This record gives sequence, structure tokens and C-alpha cells, in this order.
Amino acid sequence: MYKELKPSKLLLGLVLLIFLLNACVPATNPNPSPGTQVVEDLPFQEANIDNVTPVATRPLYPPGTMVEYLAQSGDTLPAVAQHFNSSIAEIRSANPIIPQDVTTLPPGFPMQIPIYYESIWSSAFQIIPDIAFVFGPRDVDFDPVSFVQGQPGWLKYERGTIGEKIRTGGEIVLYVSEMFSVSPKLLLAIVEYQTGALTQETKPDFLEAYPLNYQDPYHQGLAQQLIWLANFLNNNYYSWREGTLGSYKHSDGRLERPDPWQNAATAALQVYYSQIMDREGSTVAISEQGLLKTYVDLFGDPWQGDLTLIAGSIRQPEFILPFASGQTWAYTGGPHTAWGQGPPFAAIDLAPSSSVGGCSPSEYPALAIADGTIVRKGNAYIVLDLDGDNDEKTGWNIFYLHLANNSLPSVGTQLKQGDPIGMPSCEGGTATGTHVHIARKYNGEWVLAGGPLAFTMEGWKVGFGSAAYQGTLERNGVKLTACVCSDRNSQVTARGLK
Repeated sequence: MYKELKPSKLLLGLVLLIFLLNACVPATNPNPSPGTQVVEDLPFQEANIDNVTPVATRPLYPPGTMVEYLAQSGDTLPAVAQHFNSSIAEIRSANPIIPQDVTTLPPGFPMQIPIYYESIWSSAFQIIPDIAFVFGPRDVDFDPVSFVQGQPGWLKYERGTIGEKIRTGGEIVLYVSEMFSVSPKLLLAIVEYQTGALTQETKPDFLEAYPLNYQDPYHQGLAQQLIWLANFLNNNYYSWREGTLGSYKHSDGRLERPDPWQNAATAALQVYYSQIMDREGSTVAISEQGLLKTYVDLFGDPWQGDLTLIAGSIRQPEFILPFASGQTWAYTGGPHTAWGQGPPFAAIDLAPSSSVGGCSPSEYPALAIADGTIVRKGNAYIVLDLDGDNDEKTGWNIFYLHLANNSLPSVGTQLKQGDPIGMPSCEGGTATGTHVHIARKYNGEWVLAGGPLAFTMEGWKVGFGSAAYQGTLERNGVKLTACVCSDRNSQVTARGLK
């Protein structure tokens, strides 16, 4: 079952009401190539492809056929257009009720979409909702460490070094969940489905080095395997969210692309299992008899309860630039990864002009871009919670990285907008110059730095570039371009909120 994987037209009033109600509101390879060595089936994976209920396939749509679509949590017009191989202009023409300034679409909002057929769609079955993918509201009362300790399997005895500390199996899962913002329940379900780590008392020898079958010498052991897993899932979840996830190749060479009606979490899992398992294994894994069954057995039906992760037409709070009024800093990094490698491109970099190009200490602190409370900190990073519940899994949170460790406020510290939050540095991961890396999360989901809900500070709006770290800052017709060179076209001066 496993293969060796090497790195590599509701009423107008009702529709309007939907919008009005909703308006209130580091080292992995993301593109592994499969090998050919088959690993023996595990005893706890007895699901057979013959027991999988077939999912109805889509008809062959003539180009431009109008199909019905109900917006899903987190959808944006650009992404939906890409999913259906259509265009924003065509969707707006067919759905003129959509506001011009819409950010996220209201979940359940009915639309007519002109579809342009792609013949290689994957299964339309949805495995888990997006709210069960992120380290978000569903995880508020869940303690993965205690949960693992209460299970009979070998995971509670696992030890591994991660985040510069030796941690237990449950602590490893928690750390990966926090840093990548992927649900610990999802990680645990995947680990159990593939290894039996929660129910099997003894770990088979062949799972020692590569328990998730990502066979890369730099990712040996459960901790490093989970880092790769979370990074890979994020790459594909946020690529679907942005609309850039196209076709993908299975381990046997087959090409598929996610069904246009699919949700981000399922799309990510489909790509994952297409890489890590053979055809029969991946078919079972993405069915109701696969990972979903394991998840339900462990945590209950993920489709029960509130499924709204991202409401419609959300807006970010008003942010200042993360440095003092009157100062000029360089926009050194356009949208790039929030944590790890590859998507989500949710972060940007800003550097004190005098520090560009070197790692000398900065005399100018980075500032809190909004009122908030410090809820977590670690090696050169800090998380600022903005909604007052002291929980980064809900509401808006700001993630800062590359702040000098000796300058970080204590957890629990309450900050006002404009208060110092730490000194820019080169500490914490790879950095070639003193700067601050900053990203947004909402309900545990990394919010892409560009696009419909662009990162905006003092009216400066972030725009995507053609590649990671490239991009723009634009306000009132003035456009700056990210550059580590700190040239005139990358310098931005803080003026505060007017």
C-alpha cells in the first residue's frame, strides 16, 4: 500500500442579508517525487478498495456551462475562478449581486459559475472541513499531550528533539501544530492511520526512521517526519486557498487535479496521499473508509457543529507599520512563507534601514501593530493575540519572527498599539540581515499577505510578486517594491493612523 517517497439564485434580499451579516465579523521539500519500493501493509490498515463506496463522477461540461456552487468558508473570487478554470469577470457577470469590495465569500452563498471542463478531476468526496485542518477553534479545549498519554499506543513513549528541546510524542505533535498552525487532531489521525501509534503498543522496526514514509535522511524520526507532513499539507491547503493548486502527479504517474467543488483541507490530503501511497492505498485513504474513519473513531464526526472557519467579507483590524512614526524602514521581503517552506505566503519582512545587509543589533524596536496580549513566545518569535481571549486559535493574531530573544516581552504582557514588542535581529532561523518577519492568522488560518484580504498597515497594501519574497506595498498610487537592497523604491516611512 505504501511506496517509498523521496524528497523531492437565492432571493435578492436573502443574498444581500448573507453579505451584511457576514460583514460584521523550517526545512522541507514541498514537491517530493515518488519512488517504487513497496512497503508491506500494516495490520491496522485493513480497509479494502472493494469496500469503498464509489463517488459519483462529474459530467463532461461544454465550455462555459453554468453550474451551481455554494461558497465555502474561506473562498475568494480569484480562487473560485481558478478552481473552475473561469474568470472573475465571468463570475461577476453571472452574479452581479457580489459586492465590488468583497474579500471572503459568505459560506453558503449561491452562485452560478461558468465552468471550463478539466478531464482529470479527483474524487468529489470531502474528507474533513477546513475548520478541522487548522490549529483553530476546534482545538481550543483539546490537549494533545494529555490525549496521547491516555492512549495505549507507542506514541506516548516516543521522544524526539524539536524546537531545540527533547519532547515526548504528544509534545512533538503540539509543537508542530503551534508552529505550522495545523490541527493536532488531524496530525494524530494521520499518524494513527499510517502507523497505529495510538493503538499499537509496539512500534514496528521499519517505522523507526521514516514512520510517515518520507524517506529523506534529513527527516528521520517522528518529529522531523511531522515537520515535513505539516509543511506539505500547508503547501497544498494554501495553494488551493489561493487558487494556484493545479494538477498533481500520483506515485504511479497519473495526473489529477482537485474537483472544483472541493474544499482546501480535502485537496491537501488528496495530494498528500497521492504521493505517499500507491493507487489502491490512496483511493482508500481519501474515502469514507480511510483517514476520515480513523478521525471519527478518535475525535468524532468533524462535519458536526459549526463549520465556518472564515466568515464572509471579513476585514482586518486597523494596523500601523511595525515601527515608530517618522522612521523609515526597508521593505526587504514581499509575501513569503509564514513558517517552513513554500505556501502559505502570509509573511513580509521589514528592516531598519541602517541594518539592511547585516546582522548588527538594531537600536529601533519593532512595535505592536495593534493592541493585544502576548500569548506565546519561543526562539526569536512571539504571538500577539488581538481579540482579548488570550488564545491564538481564535480571532486575529500576529506572528513576529527574528526578534532578539532577550528583548521579548513575557507571555501575558498586554501591549497597546505602538508599544515595543522586540528588537529586530537575525535570531531564529535563517536570516541574512537584521529585520522583522510578520504574519497574520485568523481563527488559526494563516492569512495570505496579498490578494483580496491583503496585509494593510497605515493604508499600505501588500501585493504579491511573481515569486516568494517579491511583491509590492502600495498606497494612494505610490508603489514600493520589496528588495533586500534597501533602495529608494523599497523604503517606507511610518506616519501612524490618520
